[in-house]
Amino acid sequence: MKALVFEAFGQPLTIRDVPEPSVADDGVVIRVKATGICRSDWHGWMGHDPDVRPPHVPGHELAGVVEETGVGVRRWKPGDRVTVPFAVGCGSCPQCLSGNQHICDDYFQPGFTAWGSFAELVAVRYADGNLVRLPESMEYVDAASLGCRFITSFRAVVAQGRVRPGEWVVVHGCGGVGLSAIMIANALGANVVGVDISKEALSFATLVGASHVLDARREERLVEQIYDMTGGGAHLSLDALGSSETSRNSILSLRKRGRHVQIGLMVADYKDALVPMNQVIAKELEIYGSHGMQAHEYGPMIEMILAGKLDPKKLIGKTVSLKDASGELEAMGEFQNVGVTVIDTF
Repeated sequence: MKALVFEAFGQPLTIRDVPEPSVADDGVVIRVKATGICRSDWHGWMGHDPDVRPPHVPGHELAGVVEETGVGVRRWKPGDRVTVPFAVGCGSCPQCLSGNQHICDDYFQPGFTAWGSFAELVAVRYADGNLVRLPESMEYVDAASLGCRFITSFRAVVAQGRVRPGEWVVVHGCGGVGLSAIMIANALGANVVGVDISKEALSFATLVGASHVLDARREERLVEQIYDMTGGGAHLSLDALGSSETSRNSILSLRKRGRHVQIGLMVADYKDALVPMNQVIAKELEIYGSHGMQAHEYGPMIEMILAGKLDPKKLIGKTVSLKDASGELEAMGEFQNVGVTVIDTF
């Protein structure tokens, strides 16, 4: 089968013919119909994730058709249309038994702990507890855009951030995950402010639900501007980029008893970023992380999509072929992409 492979961290990716994956007893092999290109893939390619060992095939935001099932799989059969959370739970550790498969102690993650979906076929473990059935009306490209950024944002806004109608929500970073958070918060009745340094990203943010936008490069008093705009600070603020600056700005822009959710990955130089803990104490702020979402929690999100309250299709900036994916992945280090890019031709 064809797959996009890198032989060393930070080195060019090339299309190669590689052996087809074998199916585990508890797993499936999926024929990939679409797969997103995510900044998390870029982090893996750069060597920021200890699970990744070259030679490697990235890709974790996937949708497709079950090709083969393991002997122990009961809920799925060849031909089923499916997607899967990027963090797949083993089903037996304390986290999984408590319903939190997305932070499994022995997780499986295509594109990280194993070869991923930048390929015609991908193998996925623990299928019975982690695959998500796709509605017939949902296109594969739209489903692939859910797999990491959208589900992470949904959990961040709904479960971790506990957003309520009429609240002020500020999203720092208007890439794929930030735009998803903006759309979701707006759909739930919040007033949403998008913050970025790209005019194109800010324009996109207004199209998907931001009522206000701020250019962080032009605003010398960004936090003060947010305070003025929101009448005292955000109720909920999210760092959707993942840097010391955006994380700090997100926390500082909160009103008293506000909630910060960290969505953007804090790795490499940012993994030990300082937190303005004096403000956390003085304002009784809440700080949360958001790392994906469990398969069993997809239902409300899919219902909102089918009802037209959420439209992930609007977040897709473009679709590309597998042969063009290498350049798209490499460009993520420069934050040049606007919206979500999805591979749909193999």
